[in-house]
Amino acid sequence: MTPDPRSVRCHVVTGKGGTGKTTVAAALALALAADGHHVLLIETEGRQGIAQLFDTPPLPYEERRVAVARGGGEVKALAIDVEAAFLEYLDMFYNLKRAGYALRKMGAIDFATAIAPGLRDVLLTGKIKEAVTRREHGRPVYDAVVVDAPPTGRITRFLNVTNEVAGLARSGPIKTQSDGVMAVFRSPQTAVHLVTLLEDMPVQETADAIADLREAGLPVGSVIVNMASEPLLPAAALARAADGGLTAADLTSALSAAELPGGDQLAEGLVAEAVEHARRWTAQDALRDDVEALGRPTVELPLSVGPIDLGCLFELAERLEGHLSTEAAA
Repeated sequence: MTPDPRSVRCHVVTGKGGTGKTTVAAALALALAADGHHVLLIETEGRQGIAQLFDTPPLPYEERRVAVARGGGEVKALAIDVEAAFLEYLDMFYNLKRAGYALRKMGAIDFATAIAPGLRDVLLTGKIKEAVTRREHGRPVYDAVVVDAPPTGRITRFLNVTNEVAGLARSGPIKTQSDGVMAVFRSPQTAVHLVTLLEDMPVQETADAIADLREAGLPVGSVIVNMASEPLLPAAALARAADGGLTAADLTSALSAAELPGGDQLAEGLVAEAVEHARRWTAQDALRDDVEALGRPTVELPLSVGPIDLGCLFELAERLEGHLSTEAAA
């Protein structure tokens, strides 16, 4: 299933651990908020990674503004707390809010989610669905919802709550809620974006996740190649260094002309660095063919030389905004 970029309102971002999916999710939220749009960024794993990126205090279980985008747009963020979501669920469907507080004091909520792991995902995805479908005065409260979702190894199970609920309930509010969640997740308004690096394992996990998502009938969006480095040498020099054709003698005269100390020792060190860079770049570049073979729209985000701050997020958002515009026009 390929979602129409113009109709997508629920953007689920996943990726292998270490690929920077939380950073990409935050940048995507900023991109979607441009030109006056209202976006909700949801964290599902309880790591408070979003708060760290936007340099704010830890997020409570409520929606708080964390950034203002171009044209008066805004990004609000929410860290879903499973206990709070459970209490909300009990109040909404069973009018048992007071009983829920008693259960929390007894530790029964932790016990329930431990013996029925699928319940946790039902609660998390239910809150996501509520945010996507929430309306005021006849229109959606949020123009888009971005989800910093679990890693690729767990993403299909997380989103495919129908299977999770099969072992919990065959009817009743839980089943009804899960059916409503799947109606959103399998609709054209949802897209699952996958973050990868130009490395063997992340690319392979991305391919596996795409296959699993398609088998489950879940809509696959874009592949986002994160932390892509630029070549530091011209193409001919890269090829020569990668093949081992660059020697210290090739650099000695240039170093002498520049009156740099170090002589042969410096030249040998520079050659070693150049060879390592060229071979790493060549290996990464070869993986671009594997990413292209996945058959999904692709965008590359550059490697940041410093820590990720708000300015860096806006730069990444600009790249993603251009990608979204291109996809919508295609």
